[in-house]
Amino acid sequence: MINMLNRDKHVSIVIPVYNQLAYTQGCLESLLNTVTPEAEIILVDNASSDGTDRYLQSVSGVKVITNIENLGFAGACNQGIRSVSGEWIVVMNNDVILSRDWLSELLEAAEKFELDMVTPAIREGELNYDINIYAAELTSRMRHLVRPGQVNGICFMAKRLVFDTIGVFDENFRIGQYEDKDLFLRARKAGFRLGTVGASFIHHFGSITQKSVKGRKEASEYALLNKAYFNKKWRLNWWKRMMMRNTQKIRNLFNSCWEKNRYGHSLMERWIDGRLHYD
Repeated sequence: MINMLNRDKHVSIVIPVYNQLAYTQGCLESLLNTVTPEAEIILVDNASSDGTDRYLQSVSGVKVITNIENLGFAGACNQGIRSVSGEWIVVMNNDVILSRDWLSELLEAAEKFELDMVTPAIREGELNYDINIYAAELTSRMRHLVRPGQVNGICFMAKRLVFDTIGVFDENFRIGQYEDKDLFLRARKAGFRLGTVGASFIHHFGSITQKSVKGRKEASEYALLNKAYFNKKWRLNWWKRMMMRNTQKIRNLFNSCWEKNRYGHSLMERWIDGRLHYD
């Protein structure tokens, strides 16, 4: 395997954060332990009120952008993306833990499969396993596997050229939801190559920030508004939405079943109610 860590200087990593300090600490600690100092790390604090701002200011080797109001996921990501210097840009949630070689493997897979946007394999839920042992076992089996056309907003890496061509996240999507789906659809429409690969692995606890605001009245409001805006933007009537949804479900079911039968894993796994589910 080619060691790609010397290419970290060409990578910028953008992480939007809003409260959830413990998850941000875990994410940042694992990130700093798995990339070289040459990687550019940018955290965008969306007006956190739980001490996140003080913690971020105490961490060396990272750039921090602090907002006095919550600009939402799209707005925060765009701030980070517009300030980067790397030729590859990683956007990730703050509730992830990275395996030892996730970045070097992701870079190598992007090059091997000639991808413009790429997502690693992901396990979601409780971190009840040794991530590095699990990652080594999974990636040894699935190293040569790619799901073409699919990436995930939890964590993806894109060439700067993608954003230069199609633009950044659409900030008409409020707070969060649908902005990543919209971005990926624009990228596919523009002819860029997308894929999820089995050569790199991360853990995701599971939409922590989204869950933290679900109980608020505005959460249900922005979810409905974002959905309506997405459907209007892409001119999706009921029939088109149903076809898109069912096509994706069938594709995911086929992929997960085939991957599980062949490799014993799938590229998206979830720990739910005491057992592992394959998506």
